[in-house]
Amino acid sequence: MLVSIITPSYNSSKHIAATIESILDQSYTDWEHIIIDDASGDDSLEIVKQYSAKDARIKYIGLSENRGVANARNQGLKFATGKFITFLDSDDLWDSSKLEKQINFMLKNNFRFTHTAYRKINSEGAVVANKIGVSPVVNYNKLLKHNEIGCLTVMCDAEVIGKHSFSKIGHEDFALWLKILKDGHLSHGLDEVLASYRVHGNTLSSNKLKSSTFTWNILRNEEKLPLHRAVYNFLFYATNSMWKYLKK
Repeated sequence: MLVSIITPSYNSSKHIAATIESILDQSYTDWEHIIIDDASGDDSLEIVKQYSAKDARIKYIGLSENRGVANARNQGLKFATGKFITFLDSDDLWDSSKLEKQINFMLKNNFRFTHTAYRKINSEGAVVANKIGVSPVVNYNKLLKHNEIGCLTVMCDAEVIGKHSFSKIGHEDFALWLKILKDGHLSHGLDEVLASYRVHGNTLSSNKLKSSTFTWNILRNEEKLPLHRAVYNFLFYATNSMWKYLKK
């Protein structure tokens, strides 16, 4: 069963080769890797082309105008042909058994939407958090309180879930998972570390004020929660963020 892997890329020459190599190292080999270059100004597209010339499973789309990660992922979705769809950003990594273990997890249990635990690494690849764990199951109401679904760990059955576009907003992945779960689906967590999320000093994940603003916008304006319910869920988000900070 074919897995479509979607990677948005923008000026990613420092890490894109390692990302591609982590896919080439997968024990599960029935995949297509769709890399969308978002009008990069460096040589990252040339690196991708070199890999594509050696392995036909690696495909690239070069965009003429930089329009952001949400648009790039949406362009990738248009070309995805796999039964399963996954996402891996151009600086993140997968463990070699990631696809095999996650597909087996889904097939064995008849799950349609899943996510896994992951670790955090810094720009140089050193581990800064050994495990970001996940719950056995996440529904819409639980996700409102805390987004535990890492985009680099998601796998969905496109034949059942369908292809849903990312909105061009902050935390676009969180907004999409809410949309999917609001339709009545569940996300099942495989609590095993199978991926590495790279944290840079200037990323949105390290900017708590922006992150909080984006989360509030999703709760209030995208999900259109009543004020009291938005505040209730945002307090869970804030408390969880503070707890993770104190545990460092």
